[in-house]
Amino acid sequence: MIPMVYTVYGFAIFFMVAWVCLWLIHIMAFSYSKWKLHRTVDRSPPEQPHPGVSILKPLTGVDPNLFSNLETFFTLDYPTYEILFCVENEQDPALMLVNSLIHKYPRVDARYFIGGTRVGVNPKINNMHPAYMAAKHPLILVSDSGIRMRDDSLLDMVQHMKEDVAIVHQMPFTWDADGFAAVYEKVYFGTAQARMYLGADFLGINCHVGMSSLVRRCALEEAGGLAAFGEYLAEDFFMAKAVLSRGWRLRVASLPALQNSGSKSIGGMQARLKRWARLRIAMVPTTALLEPLSECLPLGAGAAWAAGQLFGAEPLPFFLVHMLVWFLSDWLMLRSVQNGSPPFTKVEFLLAWVWSECCAPLVLATAVLNPEISWRARNYRLDWGGRAHELKPKLKF
Repeated sequence: MIPMVYTVYGFAIFFMVAWVCLWLIHIMAFSYSKWKLHRTVDRSPPEQPHPGVSILKPLTGVDPNLFSNLETFFTLDYPTYEILFCVENEQDPALMLVNSLIHKYPRVDARYFIGGTRVGVNPKINNMHPAYMAAKHPLILVSDSGIRMRDDSLLDMVQHMKEDVAIVHQMPFTWDADGFAAVYEKVYFGTAQARMYLGADFLGINCHVGMSSLVRRCALEEAGGLAAFGEYLAEDFFMAKAVLSRGWRLRVASLPALQNSGSKSIGGMQARLKRWARLRIAMVPTTALLEPLSECLPLGAGAAWAAGQLFGAEPLPFFLVHMLVWFLSDWLMLRSVQNGSPPFTKVEFLLAWVWSECCAPLVLATAVLNPEISWRARNYRLDWGGRAHELKPKLKF
């Protein structure tokens, strides 16, 4: 009986410690966001010329926002840069948009590369590799097709690239859009994702997401070049890990990455979350055990039970207060990341927040039960540690 009592109290103490730690992360991430994000970019002439930047834009297909997204890269307020578009085959409809923009902005140094080079299983790395080899500037900006840039975003990233920094990355966020799927996406990236991203960066933990990432080429070459990461699907994580191990630092830019895909859907968003969860589990297996404790509902339920065991508190009122304060905290975090009021009502925020929080444990459970990853019409299996193997298509009879 006594060992059972100790076990119960041990679990209760564990949940309360986790609960306190998560609230400290809430406070830390919110405070850090107010200091870190949306600083005024210094546009005054520098003492030394800014280094040139080669922008790698891997493209696959088109969506309604692709043209406007790509056009923002032709109007950047930065003195020296080139845009290197990458497509897997010459039938890709994105080529027509690229050619149209190249003719519209003849003064911008832009060209495209077709076919890629197979250096591993990662299709994004394969697609970008010829452009990377042809890049002529010391800084490389890897930018996904769905990213929309403010005209001062590149300048902001370069200004964060100090002598000891190898990677400057933008925190994932979203451009304003209509529809519940867009609200869901913005709520997720502006609350749960932003909290853990900013918290990890403040604590010096590798949180690099490569959708909009400025890399010092010499540091990448020290780690084997772009091709060295073709065996991973989470090439961004391992790229950051490699440069950190060589004494370089990472920095988060002041301006977030503005995702602006033209094909938003709830199913598409959840597919991305499941894919990322599977990658995290393969890279850091303890994710499957610890990540539920970062979510509002599982942590709140565990802490409410623990409060009853340790302090005699009523679990239901404790849980409801926990939910309310978490909701208000996330609203403040979203406003900070948005740099103002979000483009939807508080009722829409409430619905999207409840949906996001209820789905989060299910997304993680699905990732644990089905580790196979589907990405860009291909299927992959991951080894522990993150190395990927492409699976052959299943025959249909």
